[in-house]
Amino acid sequence: MKLSRIRTHLALLVVIAATLAFLPAAQALTPPAQHSYAGKTVLVTGSTDGLGREVALALAADGAHVIVHGRNAERGQAVVDEITQAGKGSARFVAADFASLQAVREFADTIASTTPKLDLLVNNAGVAFTGDQPRRTSADGHELQFAVNYLAGWVLVNKLRPNLAAAGSSRIVNVASLSGSAIDFDDVMLEKPGAHGRGYGQSKLAQVTMTVALAPAFQKQGITMIALHPATMMDTTMVRGLGMPARTTVAEGRDHVMGLIKAPGLTPGGFYLQGAPGATRDPQPQDPQARAKLVALSEKLTGVAFTPR
Repeated sequence: MKLSRIRTHLALLVVIAATLAFLPAAQALTPPAQHSYAGKTVLVTGSTDGLGREVALALAADGAHVIVHGRNAERGQAVVDEITQAGKGSARFVAADFASLQAVREFADTIASTTPKLDLLVNNAGVAFTGDQPRRTSADGHELQFAVNYLAGWVLVNKLRPNLAAAGSSRIVNVASLSGSAIDFDDVMLEKPGAHGRGYGQSKLAQVTMTVALAPAFQKQGITMIALHPATMMDTTMVRGLGMPARTTVAEGRDHVMGLIKAPGLTPGGFYLQGAPGATRDPQPQDPQARAKLVALSEKLTGVAFTPR
């Protein structure tokens, strides 16, 4: 009987040990919880159409209060109404024309004064032109794609930094592109003959470069900043305006962006390609001298400083 009891006890110990050994592996198989934006406040620029609109709707469906931005009040109100009627999140519209730096600064001041805590900023607003189209300039005389796609984002991340920090754990998502062109610091405004054809790519690589440059300082305040390429040639109004055939859908881009927005962990300063860690085709964002030049230039052009604290 004693031997039988010993064998029984040994068998139980083996089962218990095997169970305990298995527990960490079983727990590791459970994916970490996604970021939830229920009850949180988010700002999506360029959210009256295309990718921005779809991202705004998706965030509202997650329970967020969405600040919708665009130039057209009627289209902005239509997005707000759609969110309200869905009955999940909430929204308000704030208009601003990012072709004017003064308008961007005033927009940032409005958001800052009415939104004590900002949990997410999605810099999505953008314009694009082909090299066949004439070079265009902003109200400040800057090349228009550089002004709208890049400089506006510089103003927003820096002026809204206190509000993002106040949220405790917040994110900045810069919607860039894989089609990046190195910044020519001798001709940033692309005034040389034929140079304006690089405008869109230059503005997008500037976004990535800014992300790499600013992310470490922002991370110290609990703000995670990334850049991403959502999808290639989505079927947006902007792409159709270029006269080019779409290669992906807005839904694909939205899903990639939302996957990162809600991801449990992101690499500060990282560049994500269609939802996964990637790299830009041009290495300029990894050049410390280029980053320093861009920071100095951005401060000079916008009048908005970056504090590396």
